[in-house]
Amino acid sequence: MSEQGTSSAREPGAAAGAEGQRRRMALITGGSGGIGLELARLFAADGLSLILVGRDRRRLEAAGAQLRAQYQVPVRCMSRDLSESRAAFELWADLTASGADVDVLVNNAGVGLYGPVDTQDPDALERMVQLNVAALTTLTRLALPAMRRRGWGRILNVASVVAFQPAAPRMAAYYASKAYVLSFSRGLSAELKGSGVSITVLAPGPTETQFDDTSDAAADVLYKRLPKMSPAAVARAGYRGLIRGAKVVVPGFLAKVMAFAGELPPRSIALEVNRLLWKPPASRRGSGS
Repeated sequence: MSEQGTSSAREPGAAAGAEGQRRRMALITGGSGGIGLELARLFAADGLSLILVGRDRRRLEAAGAQLRAQYQVPVRCMSRDLSESRAAFELWADLTASGADVDVLVNNAGVGLYGPVDTQDPDALERMVQLNVAALTTLTRLALPAMRRRGWGRILNVASVVAFQPAAPRMAAYYASKAYVLSFSRGLSAELKGSGVSITVLAPGPTETQFDDTSDAAADVLYKRLPKMSPAAVARAGYRGLIRGAKVVVPGFLAKVMAFAGELPPRSIALEVNRLLWKPPASRRGSGS
């Protein structure tokens, strides 16, 4: 499942190493592991220089060293917690001061939060919205002017197949944050038509990442039993979509079915299915369940 764009499908690394032309640069948030690191490998193989952003400096530096050794491309690692207010602005200010020109922006960093909203840590909830929504929006806004001036740019916003779903009890804010990414990107894609800048949304289904651990979901909710794609397979699908100018990429058969079913009427059916997928085991049910 994908929505095709109309922009020319020039490869992100087309200018890398060409005589008289600078090497293109990709900025990847959440770049130290999972889908972000797999995307970094693909960009590096295509000759782009990289800026990896993440919270864990040790993991970032290890990933950067591996990419430099394997692909012989410049890799800059920037340890930032984009769930903090103003962190995206400060990151961009540092990039601007260093003279970095971002040709490809990958907004991959994200986190989930499980449980009834009234029982969730309000600070954790604010950080999730800051990371999933605000930081992505800010970095996109700050990257666009230079891309427009150059007449070329690519932005890959990583959402989730849940963006197509109506809602999910116990994952209400997370589902809403990913629906925002999809809607924001679709609207922005229309704004940028004919500019040489394209926006692609990558909406994967269940994936073998640390999401299950960081979301604090119960270990045996049904959603976790669904078959998972590898981060490498998801990244390849997103990368191909970015190259051809697709507006939306939903990788894998299961995710395509979930996306299609989520938009079918009546949406109350999908809401009930999601309730069952995220229903906690009896031992963990409380007054908020």
